[in-house]
Formats: sequence, structure tokens, C-alpha cells
Amino acid sequence: MIKVLLADDHKMFTEGIASFLSQESDIEVVGSCQDGAQVWSALQESSIDIVLLDINMGKESGLDICKHIVEEFPKTKVLAISMYSEESFIRKMFKNGASGYLLKNTGREELLKAIRTIFGGNTYQSAEVMEIVLKGMNRQKQQEGNIYNVRFSRREKEVLDLIAKGLTTKDIAKQLFISEKTVETHRSNLLAKLNVHNVASLIKVAVQYGYLS
Repeated sequence: MIKVLLADDHKMFTEGIASFLSQESDIEVVGSCQDGAQVWSALQESSIDIVLLDINMGKESGLDICKHIVEEFPKTKVLAISMYSEESFIRKMFKNGASGYLLKNTGREELLKAIRTIFGGNTYQSAEVMEIVLKGMNRQKQQEGNIYNVRFSRREKEVLDLIAKGLTTKDIAKQLFISEKTVETHRSNLLAKLNVHNVASLIKVAVQYGYLS
């Protein structure tokens, strides 16, 4: 028997989930909770296999609750079920120890499959969640290849800082005691390294990725 605890701040949602889970011969809903305190109390009172946990738990974060469950009740698995489809939430939930992640628009059969998969010792992501994660990984890979691995020489960084302050090529050359041609060379190298085509984009990207404060 798979013992499941429902944790969501919307009581109507937990009642609906409990109604159809109770029809399954291998699943027992041991209770429903609307906040973290109720979750802790339920976990201390009985042995629970899986917590169906929402990220939005009113004043509390399901992310923090998930981490606490995994740390304090290692035999209990967490299956996140949330309306949040942002990659950042998905990644954080898995980072905090969740065994699965579903969106609230998932169907009955997939939810049952996820519960049984996690109970069997495996992780579970819906196809939609997996697609979100893969797109994020591809995007990060492109960013890392184009930007995150950029290394500037000391002089390039000096030129970048002065460009951001609005100095002209002539002014930069005077301040750094180099020729205007050398400044232009450094400017071209900066544009190429950050994969942009003008100074406005250069400054925007440099600020975005922490090369300028």
C-alpha cells in the first residue's frame, strides 16, 4: 500500500485528488495539509511514502518544505505538483530533493504513474516538464559557450569600463596612453567575445552577465 500525504493550500484541490486516489486499491491517502506545520505533524504521526507537494503553500514555500522533508524524513519521497512551469522552480525543487515534478494540468493516469514510479524508487518528470528542463539546458549551454566562458585581458576590461562611462575612442586612448587604433582593436575584440554588434548591446550584455557593475 502506497501511503500518500497531500500538501496544498487549496483545500478544494486536495479534496479532488483525494477523491480519485481513494479509488485505487494500492494507494491510501493518509491526510491533507494546507501549511508546513500540518505537514510536519502528519509526518511525525505516521509513516508516509510520498508527499504530493505544491510549491505555493500560502506564506510558506514548498521549496523549503521539500528540503526539510528530505533532510528530516529521508524515507519519504516528494512529488511536486504545481502550476509553475518556470524552469527555475523545477530545478530548485529537484535540487532540494524532490523525486518528481508534475504540472497541475496533468491527467489522472499520469499522476498515478508518477506516484507508482516514485514509490518504486525512481524519479519522474512529465513530458512537458522534461521539455522545459531540456530547453533550459540547451539555452544555458549556448550562453556558457558564448558568454560565461569569456575571458578578458586587463586592457580589454579597462576599455570596457571606459566605454560604459561614455568615453570616446580618443578620450580612452588619452587616458590609457595607447593609440586610437589600439582602442578600436580592443573594442572589436569585446564585441566579438560577447557576440554583439554595437556598443549599446555590448554594455547591456556586459551588465547582464556581471562584467560591469
